[in-house]
Amino acid sequence: MSVIVTGSVAYDYLMSFPGRFKEHILPDRLDNISLSFLVDTMVRQRGGTGPNIAFTLALLGEKPKLVATVGPDFTEYRAWLESHGVDTSLTVVIPEAFTASFFANTDQDNNQISSFYAGAMAYATQASLRSLTAKPDLVIISPNDPKAMDQYVTECKALGIRYLYDPSQQVVRVSGEELRHGVEGAHSLFVNKYEFELLQKHTGMSAEQIIGSTGFTVVTLGGEGAVIYAEGKEYRVPVFRPKEILDPTGVGDAFRGGFVRAYLLGLDWELCGKVGALAAAYCLETRGPQEHAYTPTEFVTRFRQQFDDGGKLNILAA
Repeated sequence: MSVIVTGSVAYDYLMSFPGRFKEHILPDRLDNISLSFLVDTMVRQRGGTGPNIAFTLALLGEKPKLVATVGPDFTEYRAWLESHGVDTSLTVVIPEAFTASFFANTDQDNNQISSFYAGAMAYATQASLRSLTAKPDLVIISPNDPKAMDQYVTECKALGIRYLYDPSQQVVRVSGEELRHGVEGAHSLFVNKYEFELLQKHTGMSAEQIIGSTGFTVVTLGGEGAVIYAEGKEYRVPVFRPKEILDPTGVGDAFRGGFVRAYLLGLDWELCGKVGALAAAYCLETRGPQEHAYTPTEFVTRFRQQFDDGGKLNILAA
């Protein structure tokens, strides 16, 4: 099986301010703000929906190919992904733009002041699926530049390629028409509960119409697990209890990576959801969306501490 993952590629710069923003903001001077905060710590993490999903797929033995636009500062990130089994040969370097970056400063009250620089992501339409030399089994269309997401849907339909539609946080930016274009004919749809409601609002489609327009639909429910709508049935999947909760960043991406890997191996719906749940737990237990590690064998061993797979996951550890 071959999997193409499209989506944003970004660096996350996370800073901690040892005070409270509100103590330095004058309510009667909001029309003339000039502030600078001296932070205690800063970390740079590798992120972006595309590589986050691909990273988990690779950990579980898949050989995903990443399609995205990046800047000339991607060299170190590329080496990291390649060393972990992600093929980055289909990424397009945009010489005049840095790789997309997210800057977040958090104070003691967990208030956050953030900025997002789209950078090379704004050129994502330049990474076309029409340039592929071989037809993949599945294309994952995860959050990216809105025009590129719609382009990938169009290209998949024209080329007869199955695609997983994952609009996620871009539900608020993509037009209702484009969202409907993505949903209708999708091999699968992944959203969280709130995004699913927004999707209905923006497309004018009912939940039943959305589910009926896709091969299968997965709605994640945070701490309540996930629900899978497939083959006219509904499957409820619980979360995998994490050892500790350190950082929710990228947890949804890890769930998708785990689910898709299990699905491509031909496992049943509930097992697919439970594999996704454990993949999400590993991510939740570390700071950063790509800082966890495990072998397929270690994954299966831990899986059996909470779930019964009836020996079916032996195919994963083989």
